Amino acid sequence: MFRRLKFTTAGESHGPALIGVLEGLPAGLPIDSDRIQTELRRRQIGYGRGLRMKIEDDRIEFLAGVRHGETLGSPVALRIENRDWPNWQSIMDPFLPPDEPDRRMIQHPRPGHADLAGGVKYGHRDLRNVLERASARETAMRVALGALAKILLAEFGIEIRGFIRKVGPIGFEETRDIPDDLIRTMDPLDILPCPDPRLREAMITAIDRARDAGDTLGGVIEVRAWGVPPGLGSYSSWEQRLDARLAAILMAVPAVKGVHIGLGPTAAERPGSEIHDEIFYTPDRGFYRKTNRAGGIEGGVSNGEPIIVRLYKKPLPTLRKPLQSVDIVTKQPHRAAYERSDTTAIVPAVVIAEACLALVLADAFLEKFGGDHLKDVRASYSMYQKRMKTYPEWPDKNSS
Repeated sequence: MFRRLKFTTAGESHGPALIGVLEGLPAGLPIDSDRIQTELRRRQIGYGRGLRMKIEDDRIEFLAGVRHGETLGSPVALRIENRDWPNWQSIMDPFLPPDEPDRRMIQHPRPGHADLAGGVKYGHRDLRNVLERASARETAMRVALGALAKILLAEFGIEIRGFIRKVGPIGFEETRDIPDDLIRTMDPLDILPCPDPRLREAMITAIDRARDAGDTLGGVIEVRAWGVPPGLGSYSSWEQRLDARLAAILMAVPAVKGVHIGLGPTAAERPGSEIHDEIFYTPDRGFYRKTNRAGGIEGGVSNGEPIIVRLYKKPLPTLRKPLQSVDIVTKQPHRAAYERSDTTAIVPAVVIAEACLALVLADAFLEKFGGDHLKDVRASYSMYQKRMKTYPEWPDKNSS
């Protein structure tokens, strides 16, 4: 569903490195590497994280597409080293003989993970071949690529922030709205970014209890984007609808089992008079809404209000007290595999969701305003802003 941007990632969880390529950024975009490092740092911290994050220190390395601090218009290639690789080299080496005893073969699939389904699909006897790529470690590169998208969007006043609505059963009521100011003023490096201090402490307690019980917790995340202009996406074809594009990429965040925009499923329980956002107009503001139940998207098109998306994340499937499984070779009952895991990955999921939202919005923005150089994009966007002020008339072609 990407139309102007294309990206791909490669790499295993315990391989030498993660690789990412992002194609379609305009030339002349200033790249702040410190900002990308901050995003990577945000993904690594978080209450409830496991031992892996004490090993890794994610650092971005630009391999192509950037020179003298600006994009060239060609594909941008990035690399993140896995510092844990030396500890796993004898296991993950590409040419290690298959009968090597130190391969730590995995034959006991975890319920809720890709282990068994992936093993059946690709015919793997060693399920490590599945879990190494299905691991959420890959999202480190998605966060880096999303940071590039955030940098582009920031050039046009678009800001993206997320927060935690719920950890397990603890959190905000489904219908409670949180003021924008509370979200935008939160510390981006908070180890548990919840804008309500009382709920935040209760969430920490719930995580502690789950850790002590050898269990895991999921939760609910909300992400908002401010400054998004009306007109991104389209109603004309299903694959161009902005809400469909957002749902697709956000459902690809590991362990996410549901996504909704605006009021989401609660809209099904109310009459239309309590759901739809009435339209108003003043010369200084133009068209606007006093409510934003639609979450900033109507008919597959952004309407100028903040975009609001929620993600529902299941608990992690790797439990310190493993669930019942089966040995895929002997077919005998066996406890599921366990190496190490987080108690909850709800905090990094906030940053990952922000990155995915940024990638889709940047793609839709470039689809709308195009341009091979950042100055071309600016010129197109400037003309569009003038047209919005005079809608439904086109601005005078001779006006400055």
